[in-house]
Amino acid sequence: MNDEKIFITGMGIISALGNSMDETFKSLTANKVNDSKIDLFECDIDKPVFKADFLNKTSNLTMRTKELADIAFKQALVQAQIIDSDKPGFCRLDLNNLRVGICCGTTVASQLNDIEFYRQFRAGAVKSYDPVKHYLSGDISQALLLEHNFSGPGVNVVNACSSGTDAIGVAMSWIKTGICDIVIAGGADELNRVPVAGFNSLGILSDSVCKPFDKNRDGLNLGEGAAFIVLEKESTAIARKASILSECCSYATAVDGYHLTAPRPDGQGLKTAISKALLNNDLCAKDIDFINAHGTATKNNDHVEGLVFKNMFSQQTKIFSIKGYTGHTLGAAGAIDAVITILSLQKQWLPMNAGFSQEDPKIAFSPVTKNTSFKAEYALSTSLAFGGQNSAVIFRRV
Repeated sequence: MNDEKIFITGMGIISALGNSMDETFKSLTANKVNDSKIDLFECDIDKPVFKADFLNKTSNLTMRTKELADIAFKQALVQAQIIDSDKPGFCRLDLNNLRVGICCGTTVASQLNDIEFYRQFRAGAVKSYDPVKHYLSGDISQALLLEHNFSGPGVNVVNACSSGTDAIGVAMSWIKTGICDIVIAGGADELNRVPVAGFNSLGILSDSVCKPFDKNRDGLNLGEGAAFIVLEKESTAIARKASILSECCSYATAVDGYHLTAPRPDGQGLKTAISKALLNNDLCAKDIDFINAHGTATKNNDHVEGLVFKNMFSQQTKIFSIKGYTGHTLGAAGAIDAVITILSLQKQWLPMNAGFSQEDPKIAFSPVTKNTSFKAEYALSTSLAFGGQNSAVIFRRV
């Protein structure tokens, strides 16, 4: 087992906040909420969503989830000085001496957006079999691996809404066990008819812009986006003189097995994940300066997270959710949260928890209510998912 530190040397992000790190930070400092109506596909559901505003170059063989992944992935590689932004296909590293892997969290996975093809197939009137090629090429990690000629491995994690966080955990395990020297990990998901219909059928989509942790919260908004971070072992980063953005300290996950779509009411699964993450890096709850919560703005999620935070952390620990700016981006959520967490550590600054106005007495704490500058060393990011999945990752400012 490799006991070297794991450093973050590159990041990339695209969401409703913007198409780059700079645009994202500017939108956050301006507390910009870019919600919109569903217009990417035909849908009778009239609920606000958070769409990424980018030049959509979708062809018959390119899916939107992959396009989102491409944008964030390239940004991360450029910042990590693995590729040059002005030389497509040019790699600045000697890949013969480095084991480079990719792990991507997703739910849509470029494979749920062929409804019209399924209709045609059932009616015996298929016009084109291109959608079959979509399905066969829907493995985001393998596609990125081949495009960049990395040695592998390449794996997709599909653990519902904790997928992006779990992909980071997998990446850490590859580095610690010596499978890889560098791993690009993150998540990507597009707005899509299937999850919109599914979440609507569960009755947890809000008719208005979501309000994480607010007393009057009434559901989530779906969003889309992608985010990736470049993780590498300390000796590799030092040897190639990479700029260090943060340390990825610890990850843990726990399944409570309580319900298919609801978290365990006492939050034991989340508490276990957080406790393990702290223990894995010899940290205490008091060491955590702020928490980037899953905070979906549903009644159950925010109540459970709130109880856990209240019982485990002090009132000095600052808490916020980014969902009021990005919507719930499903498999990309944990990765987007990770990038925002690292950015906040770098800037020593936290964004206002968008949508919050009134404290819920059942939670009895208020998230960050205004843009806040303060000193922070350690930060925690949490993810909760269907099936009782609870995951936590800890980052440190360097």
